[in-house]
Amino acid sequence: MSVSPTVSVIMAAYNGAALIPETVASLQAQTLADFEVVIVDDCSTDETRDVLRAIDDPRFRIIEAAVNQGPVRARNSAVAHARGRYLAGLDQDDLCMPERFARQVAYLDANPDTVLIGTGAAWLDDTVVSSSPRTALSTPAVIEWLLRIENPLVWSSIMLRASAATDPFTDPARLYAEDFDLYQRMSKVGRIARLDEELVLYRRHAGGASQRYTETMTANAARVLAESYAALFGDYSDEAAWLIVRHMMAQNPVPDRAALRALGDVLMRLQADFLATHAVDTESLKMIRWETARRWGRVGRAALRSGTVTLADIVVARIDHLGMGYQGMDELVVSRLIGGARAARRRYS
Repeated sequence: MSVSPTVSVIMAAYNGAALIPETVASLQAQTLADFEVVIVDDCSTDETRDVLRAIDDPRFRIIEAAVNQGPVRARNSAVAHARGRYLAGLDQDDLCMPERFARQVAYLDANPDTVLIGTGAAWLDDTVVSSSPRTALSTPAVIEWLLRIENPLVWSSIMLRASAATDPFTDPARLYAEDFDLYQRMSKVGRIARLDEELVLYRRHAGGASQRYTETMTANAARVLAESYAALFGDYSDEAAWLIVRHMMAQNPVPDRAALRALGDVLMRLQADFLATHAVDTESLKMIRWETARRWGRVGRAALRSGTVTLADIVVARIDHLGMGYQGMDELVVSRLIGGARAARRRYS
């Protein structure tokens, strides 16, 4: 390994003794060998430090925190010790496919205007691997648009230029949405892209932060979006952000027709602004329209199934080029029948 490696892998570790060995093995299997791994153990109470100390590979640098500081500050501490040209995110329980680093480095080397690149990620549930429901095909324009309405990137898949990193790297005040905040800030510096191939296995389990801290994550995601919407929406930015977070990111059904129309208006203003301020090629535009329509259809279907809106509401609230979200009428009717039954049970229970 060189003094200044090509890639510095950034990892915060806490009570991960059972899973870290498999993560380490996936790193040691990388076809690009010029990397270092900076791991900050955040005062684990299990055998994590013993596991880390036993790693017999000079590319792994272990920093043992004196006090528990939480995952965001632990990750920032790792960044402060990193020496690589590129920084790669990875959580202690996720796995990298062998070509991950080689593919991302090649892309960043070939595209100097790109500051951050993710990859596709599959889900790992125990020993079962399945494709995630995230957008399967993308372009940089598609990813940059989706960042306006959701988080299309998995933290453990991202790689960015160290020269673009800020201090602090991730914001402790945006806990559980700190990666989303980072991507928003990076999008103001350069292009954001994604390799669509699934080069990471994202482990889902009951102990994951995304399962345990949904309320904090949702609130901080809304704060991140409200800040990015401020120039477009002004005093309405908080309300606009919460509409997107509640009903598109968290997929909670809209409560009524008025909320559905308000959400549609926000979505179209965001898209019109994005298309006016970004160079979008014809193919990317088609994909942006399609992906937005898919999400709009999901919003309508969820509301119909919950019984909070009717088919007439969906028709009235339809917006330019989205129609009813590319949902077939048969599917919408079924959703409405399910919603009607649920509404009846609520009335008579």
